[in-house]
Amino acid sequence: MSKDIVFDLIQKEHDRQVNGVELIASENFVSDDVLRAMGSVLTNKYAEGLPGKRYYGGCQVVDEVEDVARERAKQLYNAEWVNVQPHSGASANSAAMLACLNPGDTMLGFDLSHGGHLTHGSPVNYSGKLYRPVFYGVNRETGRVDMDMVRDVARKEKPRLIVCGASAYSRDWDYATFRQIADEVGALLMADMAHPAGLIAKGLLRNPLEHCHLVTTTTHKTLRGPRGGMILVGKNFDNPWGLKTKKGTLRGMTGLLDSAVFPGMQGGPLEHVIAAKAVAFGEALRPEFETYGRQVMANAAAMADEFMQRGYHVISGGTDNHSMLIDLRNKNITGKEAEEALVASEITVNKNMVPFDTQSPFVTSGIRVGTAAVTTRGLKVDDIRQIVGWIDEVISDHTNPSTIASVKEMVEEKMSAYPLFGWTEVVAE
Repeated sequence: MSKDIVFDLIQKEHDRQVNGVELIASENFVSDDVLRAMGSVLTNKYAEGLPGKRYYGGCQVVDEVEDVARERAKQLYNAEWVNVQPHSGASANSAAMLACLNPGDTMLGFDLSHGGHLTHGSPVNYSGKLYRPVFYGVNRETGRVDMDMVRDVARKEKPRLIVCGASAYSRDWDYATFRQIADEVGALLMADMAHPAGLIAKGLLRNPLEHCHLVTTTTHKTLRGPRGGMILVGKNFDNPWGLKTKKGTLRGMTGLLDSAVFPGMQGGPLEHVIAAKAVAFGEALRPEFETYGRQVMANAAAMADEFMQRGYHVISGGTDNHSMLIDLRNKNITGKEAEEALVASEITVNKNMVPFDTQSPFVTSGIRVGTAAVTTRGLKVDDIRQIVGWIDEVISDHTNPSTIASVKEMVEEKMSAYPLFGWTEVVAE
């Protein structure tokens, strides 16, 4: 049997990941066990519905798998309820909004150009098309979320839903104050913890479930699981929907969320991915995952410090989590130019808009970087400072092919000492 070209391409991607420095803040490397679960026979099973309430026969095993995932997620976040079926963070957000909002309702989200996410009300996204979005942003001087702005906009616009959380924001969130504002204006409060979810799971950052009516997340990024989404509800708060149901307020509320996921937003769940989520949640429950999370944060703090020592403008002057935004305008290079030069050097970052940007989203004035993936590879603070030095070398001489080639050689030599778990080369005959 001849080898399919697809496996040659998978091998190329394998080699790219192994050889380079991965600094995209939304990426990580899963364990061999997570990979095995994702590539399992569970991909063959259709299972519309929930465990014990399926629309297909033969679901007795996948019911158990999904229950394991749900119970582990509850334990990780001290949650009362969870739905592990969303295919992505965007799917989780869309289902949550479907449950909370009617078309045309006002929602208050974090401005995309300041670090928010497309699904928090961007006009090019369903959230900005189906609902009426209004926004808050960061303070120009501090680079931190302007809570006075949040309060002022909420009082003026009376949103039905307030969303906190971000795609590119390096500070912890003041969920308690957000909840005070939401209660004052009669809004529901939703947190999108997709980026810091792994750090929150080990108590290294504030837990939004203590204050927010509902929480969405991805299961990759700092949680180091497969690409997917999840919705959670915390314990011990009243029913924000004001439902009167014989099933009880909590069950009635979460029933709306379950129905919004299926049949509201998607069909059959991906049980092989849910199995991989369960494996990843099990890994995150182990004590060593806290050690990992602390190293992620130490590496990020060192990265921000090294950038600032080299004259770079790090938005907000540092980081509380795994990521940061770098404004490159004082370096006379665009985000697009920096991304292209660094990728050619085997250092992967993404161009990103910075607050009050003067470039288009296709060019940008900055880059976003994070330390979750390189920490998984085993890099420590001194390694991170060395990598920032290489980034500075490339950015300072980004039109010089010899500089790019030299840095690429050093990157590949260094990363050869940091294998990806027990990964082996892709083989398909």
